[in-house]
Amino acid sequence: MAVKEDVQENIREPLLPIENILAHDEDGGAGDRTNNKKVNPCMVYFSTLIAVCGSYAFGSCAGYSSPTQSAIREDIALSLAEYSVFGSILTFGAMIGAITSGPIADYIGRKGAMRVSSVFCVAGWLAIYFAEGVWPLDIGRLATGYGMGVFSYVVPVFIAEIAPKNLRGALTAANQLMICAGVSVAFIIGTVLTWRALALTGIIPCAILFLGLFFIPESPRWLAKTGKEKEFEAALQKLRGKDADITHEAAEIQDYIETLERLPKAGMLDLFQRRYLRSVTIGVGLMVFQQFGGINGICFYTSTIFESAGFSSSVGTIIYAILQVVVTGLNTIVIDRAGRKPLLLVSATGLVLGCLLVGVSFFLKDHELGLESVPALAVTGILLYIAAFSAGMGAVPWVVMSEIFPINIKGVGGSLATLVNWFGAWLVSYTFNFLMTWSSYGTFILYAAINALGILFVIIVVPETKGRTLEQIQAAINA
Repeated sequence: MAVKEDVQENIREPLLPIENILAHDEDGGAGDRTNNKKVNPCMVYFSTLIAVCGSYAFGSCAGYSSPTQSAIREDIALSLAEYSVFGSILTFGAMIGAITSGPIADYIGRKGAMRVSSVFCVAGWLAIYFAEGVWPLDIGRLATGYGMGVFSYVVPVFIAEIAPKNLRGALTAANQLMICAGVSVAFIIGTVLTWRALALTGIIPCAILFLGLFFIPESPRWLAKTGKEKEFEAALQKLRGKDADITHEAAEIQDYIETLERLPKAGMLDLFQRRYLRSVTIGVGLMVFQQFGGINGICFYTSTIFESAGFSSSVGTIIYAILQVVVTGLNTIVIDRAGRKPLLLVSATGLVLGCLLVGVSFFLKDHELGLESVPALAVTGILLYIAAFSAGMGAVPWVVMSEIFPINIKGVGGSLATLVNWFGAWLVSYTFNFLMTWSSYGTFILYAAINALGILFVIIVVPETKGRTLEQIQAAINA
């Protein structure tokens, strides 16, 4: 009983003393207390560039099925139902990857998890390339989905753990930029390459990542957590530059790790302790609103809406892809200046307006009112929606997720948030056609209402994490 009471008392205490947090805030935090004149971020940039090859591989997997549908069905003689399984099994693989990503990244390291993911993706792409029947196709698609699920967790976490606080938002947001780039390139080159050749292009980013991991350091925070002190200091020094003074930053990380190590080892049920409940609410809540706001449904219906507006579906898809990449790129530039919370609020507001415009266009069409304005409203709504999503709700939830979980629960917490994200992606995709059959305009009004609730969630629950070290963020949230 005495032990249990001691643990409960420890759980009620903040992870770091509040006065320490305030002192760090006044000083600018450990990240600014290195000798900034001698800090060289080149290795951070290079490590991020290697890591986001995994994000690009993710996008290649996600964008593969759309431009290849007719060719695969013709060559392999697949029924529509069989191709639907091929397309959707990716999400199930990603859910399995999400469940296992945290434990794998905690056990063999962030770099080890990215290597595992790369191997699964390469094996999956080769299975698809050599497929002569439905089973190799589905197995390959499942394997690439698993790799996607692991990448979706470990890449933003790795970047957040290596980046100094003044660069962390932009570099972590580069994850979403490269996902969009992978999807867009697959859409575009899929119109000129055969489906087998397109599968081979998916191997390229995986190979670059696998080889590049030999030249970058492991996450210093993971090394500190696993007790590898010499490797921890060497990795942090390599990331900050050989002449940088890492004393204060290393001390803050070590102090925080030592505080966490005194707590019991965290499992899934421990996430719902009062100490961690706010982190879990923020991380899972943002993923819920990201997916249930209708992004996969909107993407699914984009080509049809462009056609109804008199656009070529291929031209419309290219416009959609370019807009997505450009806006996401702008997001990476402003996220560390504007902050996470303002971007989320602007983004969610745009999502509400985009859904309302599309909903109104379907309402007018169903009631045969103002038919000449229906195409313009629909196209404007879709473009506004995807621009707004790319401006914040696409990237920022992953940035915040990588920042808010203390390292002792980052594996299970990140896995839960990633699993919720992928389950939401599947559920929205699965229910979209049923909702459209029920009411086309009602579907988009429903999505608008969910995004409006997302605005309230961001205002009330989500903190601003800009300009603070991970240790400051986590200590303040879980105090």
